Amino acid sequence: MSKEKSPRKREGFDGQRLIVIPKKIVSEFLVKDPVTRQIYITDIGFYPKAMFHYAERAHGISQHIIIYCIEGYGWIEINKKRIRISPSQFIAIPAHTPHRYGADEQNPWSIYWAHFKGESSAFIANLIVKNSDNYRPQLTFNEDRIGLFDDIYYNLENGYGDDTLRYVNMIFYHFLSSVIYEDKFNRIKKTVKTDMVDTAIKLMQDKIQQTISLKQMADFSSLSVTHFSSLFKKKRGIPQLNISITLKYKKLVSTLYLPLWPSKNSRVAWALMISIISHACLPA
Repeated sequence: MSKEKSPRKREGFDGQRLIVIPKKIVSEFLVKDPVTRQIYITDIGFYPKAMFHYAERAHGISQHIIIYCIEGYGWIEINKKRIRISPSQFIAIPAHTPHRYGADEQNPWSIYWAHFKGESSAFIANLIVKNSDNYRPQLTFNEDRIGLFDDIYYNLENGYGDDTLRYVNMIFYHFLSSVIYEDKFNRIKKTVKTDMVDTAIKLMQDKIQQTISLKQMADFSSLSVTHFSSLFKKKRGIPQLNISITLKYKKLVSTLYLPLWPSKNSRVAWALMISIISHACLPA
């Protein structure tokens, strides 16, 4: 008995989002406007857990294609090479390039994608490919990049006014730059996360008499425990627990030099000693 083939489809996935810009809008505005004619989107969408997703184009298409995988797996065949696509990987397919691609049958990808054209589009597409490994740049997951895509989609959903079309395509230009120059795009994000270490230390100082766990500080910084711990040690050179005990010890010493009366200083000293002992019993 022959094995039954899996169904294949280009679209029609639960929860998908899809916008195709009307040809009239493209021909009458996008290709003529001084802003949009450089780079403009023709199609854009999001396919979550796109089981059986498959597309094959023997001669490519007239637009350039980008696919950004955020979850699951897929594959692409281009220039006689089959390339596996993993989370946080990005595909760029130049116009008129024969290709086919599809979702993994066991763990299908969730992808943001777009087709685009314009006077500068070929140069941009080739720049992406030039900075990639087999058409596939490796990206660090960044919510801001996803936010750019969502902003484009939200605005296009609400109409195709001139200002809207200029706005979304200027954002799209920014999205493309985030892929080509990812280190620069992530620089601000890295600085903000590093500053979270200083914020966490300020929290420890403000709550000096309490025992604050590593998980509490990670949650406060909106980071995982592992990521926060690594970030903390990288910036300060020692683990969070050591910093916490050092801060408490310094405060205890300064408190003990004060008169034990009124009783407030005495209570603070006892609270700090108990907290230091408690901290010493916590796992690092």
